[in-house]
Amino acid sequence: MVWAERSGDIKGSFIPIVLVTIGGVIYHVAQKSVERTASPLAVVIYAYITGIILCLLVGMFDSTGRFGWLSPGQVDLAVVGVGFGAVLIEVGFLLTYRSGWNLSSTSVVSNIATALVLLPVGLIFFREPLTPRKLIGIAFCLTGIVLLARR
Repeated sequence: MVWAERSGDIKGSFIPIVLVTIGGVIYHVAQKSVERTASPLAVVIYAYITGIILCLLVGMFDSTGRFGWLSPGQVDLAVVGVGFGAVLIEVGFLLTYRSGWNLSSTSVVSNIATALVLLPVGLIFFREPLTPRKLIGIAFCLTGIVLLARR
């Protein structure tokens, strides 16, 4: 399988968002279905073991056919941050579902909340523009999160 190595290689392609969507559905249904007495950290460990095996089986070669390990210079704080964030997401969703949140709204509420927190990060650190269209979207997000968060 050929993976894009530069951000512009698959710009405009729906394949990545389809992968995210399929993965998200599988992820949330599985998270909601985890045995309530299972240790959240043990669940994450087994999930990551599964993910590692899957990555080794499917994605261990890059687009040139070479083994796809990162070079030492590529393993930096950003890569560590991805792992740290992933663990917080995994445990957070598991505990959220255990506390009674609905499958149909949990992901929406968390994604809207994340988007709203990332807005100033994008503006300040990545110099992303704030357009009138984005302001309208923010208003819809705020309305949506209020409506969905009410039980």
